Order: sequence, then structure tokens, then C-alpha cells
Amino acid sequence: MAPRFRVPDDLAAHGLEFIPDGLVAAIGPEAEVRFMNGRAEQITGLDADDVLGRDLREALPLQDLEGGSWWELANPWQGLQTRTGHRERLLMLPTGREVLVTAKYVRGGRGEPVRAVVIGLRDAEARRRAEQESAALLTAVAHELRSPLTGVKGFSSTLLRNWDRFTDDQKRLMLETIEADADRVTRLITELLDTARINVGRLTVHAQPLDLRPRLEAQVERRVAAGGERSQFVIEVADDVDILWADPDRLEQVVANLVENAVRHGKGTVTIQAERTVHDGEPAVDLLVSDDGEGIRPEHRELVFSRFWQAGTKHGTGLGLYLVRGLVEAHGGTVRAEESPSGGALMRATFPDHE
Repeated sequence: MAPRFRVPDDLAAHGLEFIPDGLVAAIGPEAEVRFMNGRAEQITGLDADDVLGRDLREALPLQDLEGGSWWELANPWQGLQTRTGHRERLLMLPTGREVLVTAKYVRGGRGEPVRAVVIGLRDAEARRRAEQESAALLTAVAHELRSPLTGVKGFSSTLLRNWDRFTDDQKRLMLETIEADADRVTRLITELLDTARINVGRLTVHAQPLDLRPRLEAQVERRVAAGGERSQFVIEVADDVDILWADPDRLEQVVANLVENAVRHGKGTVTIQAERTVHDGEPAVDLLVSDDGEGIRPEHRELVFSRFWQAGTKHGTGLGLYLVRGLVEAHGGTVRAEESPSGGALMRATFPDHE
């Protein structure tokens, strides 16, 4: 049988230098290092000439995060004879450099002594990026929570201490402000929970036929009640769009985030449209939200749906459009960024008909 593919001679001879991970191999009970590829040198900061021929435990003195010797804990040569290695874990070198380490113990047979230990190394940069993202999210969440909670605390304290001094209209205004701020906190918490559900693939929707126009008008009225100008918003629902199949709560989240994105990052009129379309050969409805701003650069039109994407602005959590994509895809649809007729940004969310 002819081979399915051929490996170039140089890659066959030096293939271990082409892989993206570092590799270090030690042979025999003396744990003598016989191989170290270039990537392992980059990750550890060690020179292969200083490592080859030495005892692996001395040449690569890995430590756990408490500073203890990992070799004493793992003990591949004198440990349980049933072990074949270990999964990836975060370890450190005495220089303070963090590395992600996996190990394979090579035995002559089941229960026989270890003949070789092969160490796989990866840079911990991905872990650091994840930590930076988490820190950025915590900072953004703290900022977003502080403002409404400050309002709730201020107005509630004022009302409790000076209730009899205010007129009914003043009390109503303060209570409405408290309610609006509480709603902001609730929305933020909902976004965080839904982000976690999207990440683990556990977001569920219960689609049903919805009368779309009243729901779009309700979103606009909320923006107006929050201080927006009614003339800033235009709603255009095609005559053949009588219903849209969606989960009512999830649809409200999608529309709210799309409108919020247009108001916050765009300019001029925010136009909300609905029109008939086809998705994967089946009937569907396109929900479009556009503005008259500067638009989104073509190379950023996919990035805007990433977690924490803020395009240079420090307002918000950067989760809005990420949630929109997750919610729309949970309905079996798609969402993409385009250019509006005026040159601004246009978000097109497609909801298939489940009927």
C-alpha cells in the first residue's frame, strides 16, 4: 500500500525541531539528558550545551508553586511502577520562569523500571493572558457595578433620612432612579452568567413565535426613558415579518445589546430593521441595527464578537457583542458585522423560523 503522504527528508531528520513545544529526553536510571530541542531552550532560557549529558533533575530543577522540588514529588524512577507519566501542570524554574510541563515515562513493559523520561514544555504565556483577561473583566465589572450601586445607596439613604422633606414627585423620581440602577446591576449579572454558560456550551433557549414590532418599540421607549431622544431611533419592520421565532428573554438581550452598542459606539440615527431572508435554505428573519458613525474596519468585524473586545474604549465589560453572538447561535442563527448604507456599523442577526 502506498503511503498517504511523504515527509520531507529534512523534516524527517530534524522533525523534533519543528514542533511548537519544547522536548527534553533523559535516558537510563542516571537520568542523563540525551536530547533537548531548540524550543525547549527558548522556553526554559537554558542552553542545550549546558544541559546535555547532565542529570535531568539537576539540569532542569523544576519546582512546584510552593518552591518544593517537583522531582522529589514525582520521582519517576523510584515511584509507582504503574505510572506512565502525568498531565500538564504549571511548574517553575529557580529563575522564576513559569512553564507548563507534561511527562511521559517510557518502560520496557508493564511494571518494569523506567527506561526514559520525556518532558514536554510549553510557555505559560497563554495562562498569563487568561489571567490578564480575568483581571480585566474584574476591573470592568467593578467599574460597571460601582456606578449604579452608588446611586442606589445615595438615593435610598437620602430617602430614609429625609422622607418627610420630599414631595411625592421627588420620592417617585428617586425610587425610579433606584429601580433603573438595580436593573443595570441585574443585567450585568445576567450577562456574566450567560457568558459562563456560553463558554461551557450550556446556554439554552426556548423559541416561540413573537410579535416583533412591539418588542422593538419597547426597547426604544426604555432608551428614551433613560434620557435618549426619541428622534434618534427609527424602527422599520417589513410587512411580511409578522413574527420572529425566539426566546423572549434572549431576544430582549440581543436587541438591548445591539442598540446599546449602536448608541455607545456610533453616531446619528440608530435604525432597527427586520426583514425576511433565507438561512441554510430555510425561511428566517434578519434583525438589523445600524448607525451613522464611523463604522467598523473590515479587519475588526470578527474581532468585535470576541470576549472583552472594546476597540480602545474603556467603557463597558466588552461582553455585549460576544453575548449577542452566543445568544443568536443558540437559536440556530448567525450574526455578523457589516457596513451600513451611511457608512456606519450594521449588525445583522439572523433568526431562523423554527416552524
